[in-house]
Amino acid sequence: MNVGADRGGSERATTARGGSDPWKVTFAVLLVVALVCAVVWVLLGSRLLVVRDVAVTGTERVTAQEVETAVAVETGTPLIRVDLDGGRERVEGLDLVESATVTRGWPATLRVEVVERRPLLAVRVGEEYRSVDRDGVRIEDSPTRPGNRPLVRVSGELEDNAAVRAAADIVEEAPDSLLARIQLIDARDTDEIMIELGDGSVVEWGDSEATADKSDILRVLMREHPSQEGRVYDVGTPDLAIVR
Repeated sequence: MNVGADRGGSERATTARGGSDPWKVTFAVLLVVALVCAVVWVLLGSRLLVVRDVAVTGTERVTAQEVETAVAVETGTPLIRVDLDGGRERVEGLDLVESATVTRGWPATLRVEVVERRPLLAVRVGEEYRSVDRDGVRIEDSPTRPGNRPLVRVSGELEDNAAVRAAADIVEEAPDSLLARIQLIDARDTDEIMIELGDGSVVEWGDSEATADKSDILRVLMREHPSQEGRVYDVGTPDLAIVR
């Protein structure tokens, strides 16, 4: 009996059944490497996935061209290489832009979604009226008072002014029925804000907190004591509101 022959045949059979062919392993590795290289080339080196168009949405006062110039991404730049955060920051640097989002729109579009600053208040500046947002940023000037925006009276520079923000908090949270009656918000003292209504009555508002509660109480007071010139509603402390 040839034991050596049987053992050799058994080993060859084992290799054939479960062993790994080194050429097959090498081929598989090379195939993976080739696929990775192809993907990298398509993303970074080919002309297939490059910026061909900048799609701008959300603009009204700012032009799409201004946004494209600000984002500063040249046509032909590989889309994967675009610095999205850098583009966003540059667009947000535009005066009338509050925030922006920059995303990749495969295969060849850079998308820029803009949220513009919203005019909330009007400020008398010389002989004109200036519409500003909650940060005091100038939106537009007009020779006449914007009829749908309350006037605000503050001290100091408009931009980054705490008094402007306090007045804006009231405008953003107050019901439309009250906003339609507001003539002036005097916020020079942010703890003692005064609101003048169109009929000559005055609301001592206090600070800009609890606008919803103060608005509800003011509505009740005005129902029981109709507003008229010279009447004062004190809602600075909602639980102790009075009329005089």
